[in-house]
Amino acid sequence: MEPLYFDYNASTPVHPRVAAAMQAALDSYGNPSSAHWAGEPARLIVEDARRRIARLLGCEPNEVIFTSGGSEANNLALKGLAFARGVANTHIVTTAIEHPAILAPCAFLERLGATCTVIPVDGTGRIDPDDLRRAIRPDTSLISVMHANNEVGSIQPIAECARIAREHGIPLHTDAAQTVGKIATQIATLGVDMLSIAGHKIYAPKGVGALYVRSGLRLEPLIHGAQHERGRRAGTESAVLCAALGTACALAMELAPNEEIRKLRDAFWNGLQERFGARVLLNGHPVERLPNTLNVSFLGAVGGELLARLPDIAASTGSACHAGSIELSPVLKAMGITPENGVGAVRFSLGLKTTRAQVESALAQLSTLQI
Repeated sequence: MEPLYFDYNASTPVHPRVAAAMQAALDSYGNPSSAHWAGEPARLIVEDARRRIARLLGCEPNEVIFTSGGSEANNLALKGLAFARGVANTHIVTTAIEHPAILAPCAFLERLGATCTVIPVDGTGRIDPDDLRRAIRPDTSLISVMHANNEVGSIQPIAECARIAREHGIPLHTDAAQTVGKIATQIATLGVDMLSIAGHKIYAPKGVGALYVRSGLRLEPLIHGAQHERGRRAGTESAVLCAALGTACALAMELAPNEEIRKLRDAFWNGLQERFGARVLLNGHPVERLPNTLNVSFLGAVGGELLARLPDIAASTGSACHAGSIELSPVLKAMGITPENGVGAVRFSLGLKTTRAQVESALAQLSTLQI
C-alpha cells in the first residue's frame, strides 16, 4: 500500500526547485565575507536569498537575519530583546498555545529575573485581544503571539494584536513558521515588529530559518563572534542553505493562499463526518484555520493507538503515553478539550504532494477501524 504523508506541519519534503538551487550553490565554496573572487559568488547568493525573503514579507532586506531555523529565530527574538533591554526589566506577554520554542525561552528568562504573562485561548484555540490588552503592564517590553497554531491550525488576530501593541509602544513578535506559504504574511498587513520563519516548514531543508526584525529594534546576539549578519548573528553564512530558503520563499509567494489544498482538507473532513458521524469532532477554529490543517478527535479511541494500527499513514497525535497513562498536549489542554475527547486527537496536515486519491485512501483505511 502507498505510504500516505499527512504530517506537513511537522516537516515538508525539499521541493525540486529548492534542491536545484542548493545544488547550484555548492560550487560557490568561498566565504561570503571574503572580498575576493571566491567569496563574491557566495555573497551574491546570500544577498539574493535575503532579497527573496524580504520580497515575500514586504520588508527591507537588511531587516532579515538568517538563523538555523524557527527555534533559533524565536529564541533570538525573545532573548535578544531581553538581553538588550536588561532581563530584570523585561516583562513578556505570550499565549498558552505557543510552540515550546517560545514558552521554553520565556521560562529561561524568568529564571534570570524576567516576568511573563501567559494569556488563555478559547475553545477554538484563539486568544481574545481584550485579554492581551489587560495583560499589558507599564514594564511590558515584548508581546509574542504565534500567527497560527501548529497543532490545530487556528489563526490568531495578529493585526488586532499589533494595533494594541502599537498603542502601548511595545514590540510584537509572531512565530510564522506555520503560515509562510499558506496564508498571507506581509509585514504591512500584520503590523508586527519581528517574525520567525522555519525553512523545513516551507519545502526547504532543516537547519535554516530567518528572523525579520523591524529596522531600529535592537537585539543582543545569541551567538557572538565576527560581524556576520550586520553584527546580529555571528557565524559564516551557508550559501547553500540561504539559497534554499530564498528559493522556498519565492515558491511561497506562488503558493499562498493554498486554496486547492484547502479543498482537499475540507473533502477529508467531509469524508470523516460521513463515515464516523458524531464519533469525530473538529479541534480548532472552523473558519480561521490554516488551509492545510485538520485536527480531529476520534471519540472512544486513542490517537496514538489508532495510527499504530495504520502504519502506512504518517500523521501526528495530540496526546502522549507515559507509563500507561495518556497526557493531552498543552495546546489541547489550553483549549479546554476534555481528556475523553482529547485522547483521540489526530492531526492530518496536507501539502503540495497531497492528492485526492491519497485522501480517499486515508479515508478508506480509517473506515476499516472499529472506533
